[in-house]
Amino acid sequence: MTTGPRQAEARKAEPSLTEASPAEPSPAEPGLVETGDPARERLRRWRLVLGGDQADGTGCALSGRDAAMDGTLAALYGKADKGQAGRDRSAGLGASAPSVARWLGDIRTYFPSSVVQVMQRDAIDRLGLASLLLEPEMLEAVEADVHLVGTLLSLNKAMPETTKETARAVVRKVVEDLEKRLATRTRATLTGALDRSARTSRPRHHDIDWNRTIAANLKHYLPEYRTIVPERLIGYGRAAQSVKKEVVLCIDQSGSMAASVVYASVFGAVLASMRSIDTRLVVFDTAVVDLTDQLDDPVDVLFGTQLGGGTDINRALAYCQSQITRPAETVVVLISDLYEGGIRNEMLKRVAAMKASGVQFVALLALSDEGAPAYDRDHAAALAALGAPAFACTPDLFPEVMAAAIEKRPLPIPDTA
Repeated sequence: MTTGPRQAEARKAEPSLTEASPAEPSPAEPGLVETGDPARERLRRWRLVLGGDQADGTGCALSGRDAAMDGTLAALYGKADKGQAGRDRSAGLGASAPSVARWLGDIRTYFPSSVVQVMQRDAIDRLGLASLLLEPEMLEAVEADVHLVGTLLSLNKAMPETTKETARAVVRKVVEDLEKRLATRTRATLTGALDRSARTSRPRHHDIDWNRTIAANLKHYLPEYRTIVPERLIGYGRAAQSVKKEVVLCIDQSGSMAASVVYASVFGAVLASMRSIDTRLVVFDTAVVDLTDQLDDPVDVLFGTQLGGGTDINRALAYCQSQITRPAETVVVLISDLYEGGIRNEMLKRVAAMKASGVQFVALLALSDEGAPAYDRDHAAALAALGAPAFACTPDLFPEVMAAAIEKRPLPIPDTA
């Protein structure tokens, strides 16, 4: 059997076709109905994956709901059999908005939400449908996710007024869903980190930091009793309601960082809601924009960004450096793929200067669920040599990274081996 773009994309769009056991269908496959014959069922699934080209080798014909599912896949990924005249007939969604809206409805009928989001993203990339998202009817038909928000933000300047309110509603739904998922755990994790970062020499018993206490009292070890007499206790204090830490989120808004911008804006709003943390949010390309005064509404933050353009990390860090008033109590988080268009050596000097002053500097190559990003490896290595390793971070790991930075302990860098 041969494979091509349609087959490869179909595998991604519907992994259940090949992964599920033919005799035991997955409940997440809304369009598949068992035939009862395992051999026939396997051929049927391979037929849906391979797309029905003459070389697919299955000899299996589809009908009913299976044929409709195959049609939605072929419209996006397929290249159908040659017509009778011998000309290639490429699949597509057509140029009209109604046909696209109908296709969007079909895929939501036949596939689970996670697959729908993949297919929508591929439709935008492969068939150039981004311009159709400028129509309110299209936005109401799509399945909203982080990647769609990124696309809408990149189209923000070209969006007609009639579409902007619909677009804001789509963005707000995604942002609110993310806040529900991430806010509680983030606040709990960072509140604990703030408490532990406040040291006291007269802790209550359950607040004693035993590792530090033992290390500080090793000279009081009594061999005959095989024990340490802790003459000095070290413990965790309790963070007061006043500001204890300052956090600066410095976000690269180049086009490749779209998902990171969305997640960082949500986290920025969550951090800003905590009294003990003074949060500043800065976005940059070749210019620098401070969006701190909009942090109470992450949707406003997102529509204040302008995805695309160049990158001047040095200029952005210079601005962030100028805003730091308490270096020893400040965490700077740079979120960028590190493709620097500014002055490289100056950028590295600024990072070194901030760290020397006591700033905790965190470099994230991405803040998303998209896996390992493309990034400038030379700049990443240079930052690592300065004691600021750069790594990609998922939204679920971000609270732990921030907690470690606040407590000034090693960062939980994921193992990418």
